[in-house]
Amino acid sequence: MNRISIPTVEQSHAAAQPLLAAVLKQLGVVPNLMKMVGNSPAALEGYLSLNGAMAKGTLDLQTRERLALATAEYNGCEYCLAAHSYLGKNLAKLSDAEMMAARAARSSDAKADAALRFAHRVVAERGHVSGDDLAAVRAAGFDDAGVVEIVVNVALNVLTNYINNVAQTDVDFPAAEKLAA
Repeated sequence: MNRISIPTVEQSHAAAQPLLAAVLKQLGVVPNLMKMVGNSPAALEGYLSLNGAMAKGTLDLQTRERLALATAEYNGCEYCLAAHSYLGKNLAKLSDAEMMAARAARSSDAKADAALRFAHRVVAERGHVSGDDLAAVRAAGFDDAGVVEIVVNVALNVLTNYINNVAQTDVDFPAAEKLAA
């Protein structure tokens, strides 16, 4: 059960309504996360702006969805696991096997694997990665812009993981499969 209210779009703060309308236009639905974050129009605008900016970066959708899955798994965010499993399958066209691998911070694609391993180190070490960690992701083909974008994507996903974990947001996506132990 939600610990922070999830208003309908019509009940949302007036300043949040145009932002939620844009989400509806883009996704065809307004997920509970967006409605809940819309309790603070400033927070919703900030999240949507950063998310939109990262979509224009050098990391492709598949890599961004893999990073989201790995971060959600690390942070135990059931909402984000469900949402990004759905988005990974239906928008990014990732296979079920690839999404499960991403949750374990791995990929069959060598470059994506390096990004996921680095992202895992960023999350686990709260940004205090080693020179070897940085060298490994660079050796896989990520330049400074790519490294920065991996870190920002991790931070963006930590943001939603923490919001959902605090709020215990009702999951409105199909539940994610359990990761094999």
